[in-house]
Amino acid sequence: MKSVQSLCLLGFASLGSMIPATSFAEEAGFYYGGLAIGQSRARIDEERITAGLLGAGLSTTAMTRDEKSPAYKLFGGYQINRNFALEAGYFDLGKFSFTSTTLPAGTLSGQIKLQGINLDLVGTLPVSEHLSVLGRVGVQAARARDRFSGTGAVGVANPSPSQRAANYKLGAGLQYEFSPSFWMRGEAERYRVNDAVGNRGDVNMVSVSLVFPFGRTPAPAPRAAAAPAYIPPPPPPVAAVTPPPPPVVAAAPVAPVIAPPARRRVSFSAESLFTFDKSDLRPEGKAALDKFAAELGGTQFDMITVEGHTDRLGSQAYNQRLSQRRADAVKGYLLASGKVDAARISSVGKSESTPITKPGDCNGNKPSAKLIACLQPDRRVEIEVVGTR
Repeated sequence: MKSVQSLCLLGFASLGSMIPATSFAEEAGFYYGGLAIGQSRARIDEERITAGLLGAGLSTTAMTRDEKSPAYKLFGGYQINRNFALEAGYFDLGKFSFTSTTLPAGTLSGQIKLQGINLDLVGTLPVSEHLSVLGRVGVQAARARDRFSGTGAVGVANPSPSQRAANYKLGAGLQYEFSPSFWMRGEAERYRVNDAVGNRGDVNMVSVSLVFPFGRTPAPAPRAAAAPAYIPPPPPPVAAVTPPPPPVVAAAPVAPVIAPPARRRVSFSAESLFTFDKSDLRPEGKAALDKFAAELGGTQFDMITVEGHTDRLGSQAYNQRLSQRRADAVKGYLLASGKVDAARISSVGKSESTPITKPGDCNGNKPSAKLIACLQPDRRVEIEVVGTR
């Protein structure tokens, strides 16, 4: 007598549209677990119940419905890469009920409880360093347990039917990474379920999840150093002056030779300035830039160029964005020092286009601690100053 029907279409970000724009350039797969709590909702099919009672010679005079219920799920998964994970779990969608009052005098009460297990493919589309869009599709096996009771003129032939059935499920939501070991999700999911009396419908669940990655390989620490150091620039070139030719009648004046503006090029390792794979300046990095800015005091410069460089791990598009963000971060900090004119400084991201390591120095393409350490010289920020004292 009870049916769970569709509520409304949920927004579902299809996994086919989640072609990876980035990848886990420096991180292998890992496991995670979590807990979600929220609310589920179904629709009691009043028309079907009324029609069933009418077929038994009873008319419905009133009906009360409880179509919402607390719900939760427990889950665990394996993050294959930055964009895909396999996830299994147990869910409890709660219970829903109705009571119908009839003529001749009587009542019919019904209740359904829904629990089961699921296996999902979860797609992740990063939109920033911490925020991602989620989409999921999977299969779930739910157990429906119905309870029916009647009073007065209403009789119930089978008061406790139950059924197990496998159906699809899908969902969409957002995920925010507070730290490498703690995430939070907000999701809306749809479960296709069968009740125990031959009906089929949808139950929707809106939830908030706490996710805890474990077994995650930490990013390698920067190479030990007492303080961030920069590579001293080579001495400025000495302009060669060609002596004038010997005088014939009278010595002609010789135009002075103007030396080109002096150039200084300073290189900072990325690990000395930033957290691994991030673009936020570390305190040690700020101290190194303060020292560099102090050395600019009294310098008459024409232009300062800040270049960001990455290693070859990861996609070119992701590395380009990371190198540009790092160059912009250094430029912004130098402007904040008050010793650099905004009209005379620029920043550019060069991705992995100009590595310091040579082909054959660092073999392999699969990220590992050894390969990441070997490619450390390629991850850097270079600052070029053109000017004269």
